[in-house]
Amino acid sequence: MNLVITAPLSQELSNLEYDSTKHRFDSSWEPLLSTLLGWGRAAGADFIEFFLERVNYISCLAEEDAITSISPRITTGAGVRVFRGKADCYVSTNDLSFFGLKAALEKGLSIMGLQLPAPNSYIPEVVLEPLRDYATTKTKENWLTASSSMQEMGEILLSANQTLKTKASHIQSRRASYFRDWQEILVAASDGTFARDIRLTQSVGCSLLCADGANRSSINQRAGSTSEPNFLRGWNYTSMAEEIAEAAGKMLYADYVESGTYPIIMANQFGGVIFHEACGHLLETTQIERKTTPFIDKKGEKIAHENLTAWDEGRSDKAFGTIDMDDEGMPTQKTLLIENGILKNFIADRAGSWRTGHPRTGSGRRQSYTFAAASRMRNTYIAPGQYSLEELFASVDKGIYCKKMGGGSVGATGQFNFAVDEAYLVENGKITKPLKGATLIGEAKEIMNKISMSSQDLGLAAGFCGSISGSVYVTVGQPHIKVDSITVGGR
Repeated sequence: MNLVITAPLSQELSNLEYDSTKHRFDSSWEPLLSTLLGWGRAAGADFIEFFLERVNYISCLAEEDAITSISPRITTGAGVRVFRGKADCYVSTNDLSFFGLKAALEKGLSIMGLQLPAPNSYIPEVVLEPLRDYATTKTKENWLTASSSMQEMGEILLSANQTLKTKASHIQSRRASYFRDWQEILVAASDGTFARDIRLTQSVGCSLLCADGANRSSINQRAGSTSEPNFLRGWNYTSMAEEIAEAAGKMLYADYVESGTYPIIMANQFGGVIFHEACGHLLETTQIERKTTPFIDKKGEKIAHENLTAWDEGRSDKAFGTIDMDDEGMPTQKTLLIENGILKNFIADRAGSWRTGHPRTGSGRRQSYTFAAASRMRNTYIAPGQYSLEELFASVDKGIYCKKMGGGSVGATGQFNFAVDEAYLVENGKITKPLKGATLIGEAKEIMNKISMSSQDLGLAAGFCGSISGSVYVTVGQPHIKVDSITVGGR
């Protein structure tokens, strides 16, 4: 019996012809990528992954009554990740030709101390799965052309700024901004992964700065969506302008909060940023690898109040962190992080799973092809609880209602401080007067056990998260919650 070997010799690779579609990622890329993956495996790599990306991005800024900035960006590139044991390296390129991808692979192999096969070696074929094409099966191909035109962007943002002008007083500045981020990706890996997706992410918002003598107030608000070409056209900027103007007016003459320890009621939607920052990051496998999380060995143990349950998922319809697959080609899923105070799961990408033993959760994400994927959050929120909003407020004799959160910072092991843009004094279960200058100060492992009550009004909000793999789009969220006590910085 004669065995016929059809795999090419390594010396023949540079002479092979590939006819991949240049302006679209589809199944025509399979022969090129499977050949390169086979080359990497023959060189001794344990695992290789290619990530290909095309981006069409535009942002628009309106200040006062003029468009002051329009910033388009079109990029194309690829990254290759090479694993040898549990160690890995990442190389990126903006050359998607065979020779460009080959050069990136060669560089990655050399970094890992690997050499190309000898000239007469046979290159084993890596058999890729039939292309999982979410862009086609979910009819995403026309999303870019169906989105708002540049003229529409300008007209809508100027209308929003004009509405702010009519709703607020003592205005120092008015701004409205928007961006649209269209992305096509293709993932091919030596375990047979072969998947494509198109994503459309959009965000729009307003900011208002008011001043009267020595009094100042600054309020901003954003909305975001995925998978919705008509998002900007359907934006209710009148409602947003009214909310911002009302909040700015109240905060302009508000008293400064007195420093101390208080019970607080924290609003739903963007109030969830504290859970995201103070706890969510500590549940990513990148933190376990660095040994910078207090929860490293707490799986199955109580880390939060028994009334707290939390999720991370990529499935909520049109939410800012929703994805059909992650940037490693794994279908998205819903991950239970905490159930009734018990830590159930961590957030894991491929490398994090290999290095920590925790199962992958479809959470390998990256800003662009210039970053290797890492464990990142998607839509992360505290689940609705059993209490009414009235019961939360009734439980507070004297405390603070944190209606709108601002910026903040979080230390490597969970110490945090967050500004509160809009706050109110609560006395005998009732909101009595506005307060400004409040900063929430605490530590994750302590505050998690003090979130004793959650209402039933879960709300989600768009956010941006920066970490080891760049800035990614995420959702933060929660219902209204009560924190039994927390340090509040003020005057």
